[in-house]
Amino acid sequence: MSRIGRLPVEIPAGVTVSVADSVVTVKGPKGELTIAVAAPIQVVVEGAQVLVTRPDDERLSRSLHGLTRTLIANDIVGVTTGYTKGLEIVGTGYRVAQKGAGIEFALGYSHPITVEPPAGITFAVEGNNKVLVSGISKQAVGEVAANLRKLRKPEPYKGKGVRYAGEVVRRKAGKAGK
Repeated sequence: MSRIGRLPVEIPAGVTVSVADSVVTVKGPKGELTIAVAAPIQVVVEGAQVLVTRPDDERLSRSLHGLTRTLIANDIVGVTTGYTKGLEIVGTGYRVAQKGAGIEFALGYSHPITVEPPAGITFAVEGNNKVLVSGISKQAVGEVAANLRKLRKPEPYKGKGVRYAGEVVRRKAGKAGK
């Protein structure tokens, strides 16, 4: 049995979880999220807990068991507290500014880069070199943060670029002079 999959997911006060036709809907104070559950996995709501079970020990069932439980737990956390991912902009002349709901980056290119947030995501700018990406879906927050990092990945020689908060960039030695 999966060590993660067999654990029940506690439903906090103010959150409702409903299961209909292998679709789990989680509603909370911050919003609503839905998950489509794969075929062999069953999800049952009993009291203030969500139980995820599998019918057999086949490879596919085992792999989906813990995954389904974790996705449901992530959605419950998302609708109660939400998720936030921080980004830092490092480099001379590199900066970010809030432009309405979106943000505008100056990353050493000949033009500024404007990014609008997708549905369910909000941007917050702290100073001129920190960005916070917030939302209720862990997957969406991580994907948007990864796309922002892709605009100018941290390079290994000077460490310039967009990096996650707390990310350590391994530096390389430059060319040795004569």
